[in-house]
Amino acid sequence: MNLLERDHDLAVLEAAIAAAESGAGSGVAVTGDAGTGKSVLLDAAVAGTTIRVLRAGCDPLRTPRPLGPFRDIADQAGLGDLLHDDDAGLSRVYEDVYNALRSEPTVLVIEDVHWIDAASVDVLRFLARRIETLPLCLLVSCRDRELEDVHPVRALLGDIARIDSFTRVPLQSFSLDAVKALIGDTALDAEKVHVLTGGNPFFVTEIAKEPERPMPVSVRDAVLDHAAVVAPGDFEALQLVAAAPDRVDHRLLPALGIDLPTLRRLDASGLLRSTDDGLEFRHELARLAVQSTIPPAGRAPLHARLLQAHEQLDFQDPAIMTHHAVDAGDDARVVQYATAAARQATHAGSHTDAATFLQTAIEHHPDGRDRERARLLQALGREQYMTSRLTEGIATIRSSFPLWRRVGDLAGLASAHELCAVLEYYNAHRQDAETHAERAAEMANESGARVEFGKAKATRAFLAYQRNEFDFALACCNEADQVALVEENSALGMRSGLFRSVVEFARGDVAARAQVATAIEEAREHSLDELASVGYSNLAYHDVEQRRLRSAAHVLEESLPFADERDIVICHHWQTGVRSRLHLYQGRWDAALEDSVEVLSRLGMPLCTLWPLLVSVLVPLRRGDVHSSDEPLDIAWQLAESLDEPVRRLPLMSALAERAWMTGTEDDRVSTLAVEEMKRLQSMPGASWAVGELAVWLQRLGLLEETPSDIAEPHRLTLEGRHEDAARWWHDAGDPFQEALCWGDSADPEHQVHGVTLLETLGATGTADRRRMQLRTDGVDNVPSRPRASTRANPFGLTNRQLEVARLLARGMTNAEIAARLYISPKTADHHVSAVLMRMGLPNRRAVIVQAEELGLA
Repeated sequence: MNLLERDHDLAVLEAAIAAAESGAGSGVAVTGDAGTGKSVLLDAAVAGTTIRVLRAGCDPLRTPRPLGPFRDIADQAGLGDLLHDDDAGLSRVYEDVYNALRSEPTVLVIEDVHWIDAASVDVLRFLARRIETLPLCLLVSCRDRELEDVHPVRALLGDIARIDSFTRVPLQSFSLDAVKALIGDTALDAEKVHVLTGGNPFFVTEIAKEPERPMPVSVRDAVLDHAAVVAPGDFEALQLVAAAPDRVDHRLLPALGIDLPTLRRLDASGLLRSTDDGLEFRHELARLAVQSTIPPAGRAPLHARLLQAHEQLDFQDPAIMTHHAVDAGDDARVVQYATAAARQATHAGSHTDAATFLQTAIEHHPDGRDRERARLLQALGREQYMTSRLTEGIATIRSSFPLWRRVGDLAGLASAHELCAVLEYYNAHRQDAETHAERAAEMANESGARVEFGKAKATRAFLAYQRNEFDFALACCNEADQVALVEENSALGMRSGLFRSVVEFARGDVAARAQVATAIEEAREHSLDELASVGYSNLAYHDVEQRRLRSAAHVLEESLPFADERDIVICHHWQTGVRSRLHLYQGRWDAALEDSVEVLSRLGMPLCTLWPLLVSVLVPLRRGDVHSSDEPLDIAWQLAESLDEPVRRLPLMSALAERAWMTGTEDDRVSTLAVEEMKRLQSMPGASWAVGELAVWLQRLGLLEETPSDIAEPHRLTLEGRHEDAARWWHDAGDPFQEALCWGDSADPEHQVHGVTLLETLGATGTADRRRMQLRTDGVDNVPSRPRASTRANPFGLTNRQLEVARLLARGMTNAEIAARLYISPKTADHHVSAVLMRMGLPNRRAVIVQAEELGLA
């Protein structure tokens, strides 16, 4: 294919390669429709380079190979273990690939990422975010217009758009002038060719190869014109190669009956090329054209031959085998290879692809093998849980129930009910979750399946803990512990032990926090990633609940990357919601809204949306938008009712009370229900913070009849009238909004004015206006006027990325150290540091260190 009109595009790629040769990392995403010349451009770009070139492609399989492109380059890059070790976790893949690419200047080319698997996307995103620290030129090609909205590559392209050292090169079709240049002095009509082909370079090139032929009406006809030279006896061999969506390994050719004379005759068509990896079509459009000639009845025999040839090799890729088995109509082999491919995808951290392979295995599973089918359904349900597809997962697991009953396997049925309990709870169906957990325990006990009984008890403990039924939760943990001890099941013991520690921590035992942290580390050491991530989620949640805000920030700094690297989507979703609440308390409202939008815009766990819903209401309210929609509060109320966890309703009631205080309106849920709930829950273990916050808001509304008996210290100080002490408590904790409110609650006009000033600094102009109105009503002189928007400062308005930089600044790190820690270039670090200092209104980095405690960055 010709490189006409590609000079600028080629220069961009060559500049990126030259930068890698000098040690500076960068990347280019080459995008365009099929046939626009992406591969040709990449060929030309790497042709003259003297540095290492690693090149791999993605294949149009029904379900992609887990880490397929990285397995293809594993031997070249010194990653042989990655090629053969199905147990390699994604975090290890990140590290190994990063180290391999750091060792020497490299051009890494990944073609056709529109066919890529989710795990490989994660690796590419990992590299893209660290590209500036590597001597790497990362080149990817993609048919971007073919991507669905939910395609994992969308996230990769989104990352690329935000990285300064990444460039996107969209390839356009040929202009009329380019078509004229390509067809030269032939008898072809350039305008007709341009109209017919739409300027598609591949199509134009195919027509120009043999200008004396009649003008084809499609790409297919253009390709098949060249295939006409192939003898009928050899055309089946050409179709056989077309049936392989990746390529035909050279080792397969003898088993397929393709000998050297046949290859020579096929070469005359100009459609094939031989590479180090095998025999393949020069272009995907050519492969599809030849594939279209295969009659429906001829497809299965071709794929059966390919499948049998693959089985003669020492190593079979289960994803490719699955593809051929499906088209061969060989259900037994589909189940065999799809199950193996799912297992490989799970170990690679590609739970989405694992679910797809399991779905394929189930669809082809024969009747009469109910136990095996039930196990597949249960495995699929677990993968759907990991990817936060809870409604689908529940339906999948429930469909296994009759199969377990039919084979009389109560232990299997108990296991399915226990898993269903977990999914139902995260889907905000508490009663259903409890019912499943109880049934699981009963069935396991009846069948003598002690381990399944222990798992059911551990899950029941978790459900009880979430409802603050701590004594019952500990009793269930005791039963699970006993089973783990007798059965020597360490995984069950660690699960129960973690839940026990979380219960003690939630009820107020500060010493138990260290036990939770230890349990998390133990889970990580034993590769129980999901359990460790659940531990992180609960540790961060209670740190925020008990206002250990700096501790919570440190936990989330570690836990979110962990969930991301392990592809535990459901925990990442939950922890982002927790971080939204943390940012709200710390006065970092832009970051809070950023997280809130992320959580609410993604499909997944309803349970994690409660605080993001409140954030989406409280931040605009405090900033002065008193007419914002009530819909988020209504959704949050329905969610809290569905959960039937009384303590979770209290923050919602506090938000309703704050809105009533701000707007001067009445709400029966505040004046009646909130008052009753506060009285009812004031002595409930683990409720002291939520009860105290609600009590303070009720006092501001004049609705507090008596002070609750057991509330957290800062709220107690406020209700006792010790507003200065309360304000200082909140200041030390790092919650500027609560500090400002406490100064405003004071009877001292100077304190009240100071509270207004703090609110303005925070950007809480709506709350500040509410205080001003109150001060004027009370006859206070010298009420500070509202500053103009151009002079109003908001040192807390940082994005999540800027917060990362600010924390590292506060630890005394240099720009170079920050760059190394965040995998960015020193230049990018300089840019972020300057932006942070400007937004925080501080003169230099030393000021950040000195004020780290005050700014909540310590």
